[in-house]
Order: sequence, then structure tokens, then C-alpha cells
Amino acid sequence: MATIRAKFRCSREITTKWNPDHDGDRSYEFTAVYDDKTPENQRFAKATPSGQLTIAVSNPAVSFVAGKEYYLDFTPVDEAAEA
Repeated sequence: MATIRAKFRCSREITTKWNPDHDGDRSYEFTAVYDDKTPENQRFAKATPSGQLTIAVSNPAVSFVAGKEYYLDFTPVDEAAEA
């Protein structure tokens, strides 16, 4: 299987602060792009009409912007590489 590309929009950032001494844990919610404003979005909406993704991020260098669209690439893992 080749790499599969999807297009998702970050819908929101959620910060959970468990105690005052902790910066908080960040998670992001994404939804599949579904609009017909651009030809590219029409193609992605036809291939992936719906979908949700929630990820937790602990790396402070990584952040996503609510409202911004992102490509999400699915690449099969080579089982030999995991050995």
C-alpha cells in the first residue's frame, strides 16, 4: 500500500491543567476537510468525507492552530524496521 494523504482541519486546542505547578497537557481535535471552496478540498472531501482525530502533544515545540488545515499522511510501517 502506498502512502495515503488526508486533509484535516484543527478544530480546537484543549489544555488541561491538573495542578498549579504544571503547564498543562495539550490535546488537539481535528476533523476531515469537507468544503467545496477549492478544487483540492473537493477532492479530499470526496475521498474522505468524514473523520475525527484527537491527539495529545507533550513536545513543547509542536503546536497546531485552530482553523488551520493540515495534511495527514498514513504510511505503512515496514515490519523489518521495527525488529
